[in-house]
Amino acid sequence: MAGFSILSIRLVHLQWLDRHESVTKASRSYTRERLLPARSGLIVDRNEEIIARNMPVSTIVVDKYHLRDPKIVSLGVACQRLMGTRAWIEADELGRRKLLMAQRRKVLEEMAPGDIVQDHLSRALVVISRSLRIPSDELRSRIEGSKLMEVVVAKDLPEDVADEIEETIGTHRLQGFRFEKRMHRWYSASKLATHTVGFVNHEGAGVCGVERTMGDYLRGKDGYRILKRGSRGFLLAPHEGKLKPPIAGFNVQLSLDLGLQAIVEEELDSGLAEFEAERGAVIMMAPGSGDVLAIASRPHFDLNDRAGVADASFHYAVQALYEPGSTFKVVAATGVLDAGLMSPSTVTHCHWGMLQESHGVRVPDHHPYGDLTLEEVLMKSSNIGAYKIAKRLGRPAFLDYLDRFGFAQRTGIALPGESAGLVSDATNAVNFSRLSYGYGISVTPLQVAAAYGAIANGGTLMKPRLVQAVIANDGTAIESYGPESVGKVMSGPASRRMRAALSRVVSKEGTASRAAVPGFKSAGKTGTAKKTLANGRGYHADRYVVSFAGMLPADEPEFVCVVVIDDPQTTSVKRSGGTIGAPIFANIAARAAAYLNLEPTEPVELEDSLASSHE
Repeated sequence: MAGFSILSIRLVHLQWLDRHESVTKASRSYTRERLLPARSGLIVDRNEEIIARNMPVSTIVVDKYHLRDPKIVSLGVACQRLMGTRAWIEADELGRRKLLMAQRRKVLEEMAPGDIVQDHLSRALVVISRSLRIPSDELRSRIEGSKLMEVVVAKDLPEDVADEIEETIGTHRLQGFRFEKRMHRWYSASKLATHTVGFVNHEGAGVCGVERTMGDYLRGKDGYRILKRGSRGFLLAPHEGKLKPPIAGFNVQLSLDLGLQAIVEEELDSGLAEFEAERGAVIMMAPGSGDVLAIASRPHFDLNDRAGVADASFHYAVQALYEPGSTFKVVAATGVLDAGLMSPSTVTHCHWGMLQESHGVRVPDHHPYGDLTLEEVLMKSSNIGAYKIAKRLGRPAFLDYLDRFGFAQRTGIALPGESAGLVSDATNAVNFSRLSYGYGISVTPLQVAAAYGAIANGGTLMKPRLVQAVIANDGTAIESYGPESVGKVMSGPASRRMRAALSRVVSKEGTASRAAVPGFKSAGKTGTAKKTLANGRGYHADRYVVSFAGMLPADEPEFVCVVVIDDPQTTSVKRSGGTIGAPIFANIAARAAAYLNLEPTEPVELEDSLASSHE
């Protein structure tokens, strides 16, 4: 009676007082929630060319609960006996089913349970290993060597391969193999715009690039299915109300043009190889809308295999900070033209190569110049001329135009990790002098591209637009992102004067003669700056960051293109923006003009044409 009393108390405790916990534990023993991952949305370019999409793949899982049950696997043994017989070949599906059931009963009567299991397993290993091209002994060791009751024997098989194997398994009536289908992220142009597009992790979450910033739209919402097992551990069909279908993600359309992107990447790689550099970037933007048409950083990686991603994940175009050098001279020049303090022909004395003032101000020039007009200061890239123009403008106004151009602040592009840049204290006379010609300030290539876009479009700084729209599967635009103006930098007349001045930089007398494009009037500015030491307290004697910021056609630019090459090692040319950045720009601009079917603005001289065809 005491024993029965104790047992009764325990039963009451389990079934009443501890009911919830007991039910939960029991439920876990015979139910399983299987995740149904949502299909991520497409990433497409401005022309709806697919950049990223999901591809169906399958994983083959061996279920040992089934594989070890002779009653289940006897069906495969029976099929093995029947295949090849005349009765089997001539029978229809219903007839084959009857033959199988009869033969299955004989197998269970004639063979020992252990022999049935081993016979089925041996047959299954031969069939599966042949399809997977894996030795059957290796496959057996994977299955039998695992302590898990569900063992993955093949992962991420392409849909056509998985379908073929599944059909073979069905034909042989093999048991214990389950195919779990999922979506694998695939990048059709896996080496184009890698840092910008980004990639996802094994859970489908964006790690970097657009995959990360637009991940909430792209990823969708996962579903689930509740699976139940019988008393022997066999999977039962899902019950009503136990399925929640996944919701597919939205598609994202970018401003990129894959045709232009390919041109930019090819010419960047060619330039890096020719001038012996490993790091650099090119950005191409539409000045009117701020659309990022192409953006490339080096080093990079393959989005599909991601080998070496740890060493190549830095997005140089958006994250790199460098002193721009002479490409920054447009700030002071724009300011005096916009304020009416100088005209393009106003003369400035450049002190024949060296200017020294009180408070420690010392401004050197790379060549000795006397009197230069404002246009000639830009054309010759005189440091002293740029400083005197900045003095004419005044420190407060100079800093105001620096701010208007968007320097020392993030552009707001839809990418993670964008750098804002740094600017030194301009109240210090020495710092102010250095700022005027592009030292004492750190910028990103993207900031420079946006700034030159303002010169190209009539004076308005545009926010770089990378994402154009978020689109549902039925084509409905869920979100649209139109061009966004940041603010007015200069007047229309001032921007025209600046473009005219920058077109002289690309003339035969300018520092960027190698940026000329046959048939078109181009404009731009070179930049050459010494690299700072690792401790930030000085400069390397013979290491540079060289750049060129240009636009084409000069009068009404269709695009702005910025080229930045970090630490070129070549000795074949002088390491400068005019000898390295400018020719890379010319190659990109010429191919881009042809791709965009731009109408030439200038006559092509026969001599230039012959030289181009010879090259």
